[in-house]
Amino acid sequence: MEDANSYLGLFFEPIRQYLQDDAVSEILINGPNQVFIELKGKLQPTEARFVSEPALKAAAVNVAKNVGRMLNEENPRLDARLPDGSRVHAVIPPLARCGTVVAIRKFKKEKLTISQLIEFGSITEQGARLIDVIVKLHKNVIVSGATSSGKTSVLNVLSAFIPETERILVIEDASELQLQQAHTVCFETRKPDKNDKGEVTIRDLIHSALRLRPDRLVIGEIRGGEALDLLQALNTGHAGSMSTIHANSSLDCLSRIETCSLLSGIDIPLSALRAQVASAIDAVVHTARLSDGSRKITAVSEVLGLKDGEYVVKDLYRFNVRGIGPDGSLDGDFTGTGHKPSFLQEASLRNMPLDEAMFAQG
Repeated sequence: MEDANSYLGLFFEPIRQYLQDDAVSEILINGPNQVFIELKGKLQPTEARFVSEPALKAAAVNVAKNVGRMLNEENPRLDARLPDGSRVHAVIPPLARCGTVVAIRKFKKEKLTISQLIEFGSITEQGARLIDVIVKLHKNVIVSGATSSGKTSVLNVLSAFIPETERILVIEDASELQLQQAHTVCFETRKPDKNDKGEVTIRDLIHSALRLRPDRLVIGEIRGGEALDLLQALNTGHAGSMSTIHANSSLDCLSRIETCSLLSGIDIPLSALRAQVASAIDAVVHTARLSDGSRKITAVSEVLGLKDGEYVVKDLYRFNVRGIGPDGSLDGDFTGTGHKPSFLQEASLRNMPLDEAMFAQG
């Protein structure tokens, strides 16, 4: 099958140069007369234009057809994964008032590594060591952050710490994760057909996964009622699992999981739900795209249960902004917060000792 740049270029000729430019991470088309790209973490306008709205819409419809999906009046939204893993989302009029809107998030050919995150200044060696220990101790981890903050990339990096000896089941709406372990089994959801039949959801796949002897569950993203199924799985012995969720902070991440769980349609008292969340989630790794375009792991936090019905979340290691340079770049550093992880002794017993000095308040 053709590579995704050639494949997309057939339909999106006006943006071919950006599809072929590895430095461009996203292409955002807001109708035929406005195209933006993300370059080095920052959005910038381009001179690219489509001949007309019908031409742009036809391009989006052709992409949908080539991945076995529909984009029309009955199905005005498209979520598609291209042959190389790049993601395309499109919305057509009348939902999109400016004309057909398309977002293309390009797939990175090289898998991001923890060494690269350290090199980019997204985390320090000490922070990476902390995350490594959290994963190897089979703590359940959620990677949180805003859109385009790098959650999926960080989840990929976290998954690299999983030992080769473990069986990993990966569940996604559209396959993006690139786990390298030999014993990895990947599942992908399926949209309903034109007769509104045949849909397979993340909830369905979690149900199957729990009967396929997983050592680890890796869920691409929590968006809805599948959150409750995941919580129940994590509370019944499937330790060491991980997922991502849209959230503004480590604490907000837990509230978002609550909200998504309520979408399951199962009537459960809030107090019981909070107890499940607090018991299931051990750690949160929060990501952010900062004002200078850089992406960082801004906090590694531990969930310590409930107190008076409220979540107790302690940042163990975080990024502190100290100032802004003349060029707009952020000056900051990673420091401890004064809180030591509750699993220090456990890590030591497993021959994975952590330097307690890293947790001293900076």
